[in-house]
Amino acid sequence: MSAAGLVWRVDVAREFLTPERCHMLEAYNAPTDPWLSIARARVEPNVTTAWHVLERTIERYIIAEGRGRVEIGDFPAADVGPGDVVIIPEGARQRITNPGSVDLIFYCVCTPRFQTQNYRSLE
Repeated sequence: MSAAGLVWRVDVAREFLTPERCHMLEAYNAPTDPWLSIARARVEPNVTTAWHVLERTIERYIIAEGRGRVEIGDFPAADVGPGDVVIIPEGARQRITNPGSVDLIFYCVCTPRFQTQNYRSLE
């Protein structure tokens, strides 16, 4: 956080590959702000992330770059692109596919903030 406390700087070198086949970079996740977290997700071309669930957390994807196909619960699969917002209800199974030739990049906005204990893999 900056000296003024208003700007969080993100170190791209801290990006990590998750077991669900998605590269994640925590942009903002602070215990002092339990109501919200923001992470940048990156899915490589021709990759489908693993089915998973977030309990007690509503997640939103804001698509920044690339194209994807999102699957949520029993809803029909939907194609998404830059500017689209995907709302994932708490407890809904989810995954996203990048059918394109460039990385799919989106932001995950979680309320309340993402906590590892609320994540459950379905694979």
